[in-house]
Amino acid sequence: MTAPFVWITGASSGIGFALAEEFVRQGWRVAASARGAQGLAQPPAGTITLPLDVTDEAAVAGTVAAIEADHGPIDLAVLNAGNHRPTPASDLRPADFRDLFAVNVFGVVNGLAALLPLMRARGRGRIAIVASVAGYSGLPGASAYGATKAALINMAEALRVELAGSGVDIRLVSPGFVRTPLTDRNDFPMPFRIEAEDAARRMVRALTRTNAFESHFPRRFTLMLKLLRLLPYRLYFPLVGRMTGQGR
Repeated sequence: MTAPFVWITGASSGIGFALAEEFVRQGWRVAASARGAQGLAQPPAGTITLPLDVTDEAAVAGTVAAIEADHGPIDLAVLNAGNHRPTPASDLRPADFRDLFAVNVFGVVNGLAALLPLMRARGRGRIAIVASVAGYSGLPGASAYGATKAALINMAEALRVELAGSGVDIRLVSPGFVRTPLTDRNDFPMPFRIEAEDAARRMVRALTRTNAFESHFPRRFTLMLKLLRLLPYRLYFPLVGRMTGQGR
């Protein structure tokens, strides 16, 4: 029996790299993509490496077509590629928003556009959209990054409803703080931060052994943020201000 096949974007480091390694350990066939050949200079062992800029719509469509032609149907796609940079109100630059939306949102849209027709035609397939708890509600310094992740959460919810009964299973992954090259840029305390390998194990378990739409972790942190977004604004804004040191 042929092992299932997974395609992972943003696999050169952090969660994507650890995820590729974890799927290989569990016996999956794995295709790993990242921007530029240099990003995959030391790919996870046992993977098929495919350099890819997810902001290039034609390149994404070509990569998906090549994978399926050479290796068979993609059983699971993890649209994980993303970027992060702080966008404080004191230095708000449109270019930062354009760059983050290009990768974090349109990079996912390009993947969906390439995958959905194929999966819908055969009546099966799973797509995991990697968002973040930063998309749950507005946080200081993350007006661009958080907005991209909020867009992904909304997008995944809409697609989940629309594709019900089609055989295409849309999943949402909302990690908290994970130790990666991106979070290493942060200059503030990151509560409950976990290692990328731990995040990968949690994701694989959720995506292969449960039917849950959303996987979020670590739960001590993510459940707290889920509760926080239910507060009325008159309570939410002062509380977040105190929590982040932005209160007056």
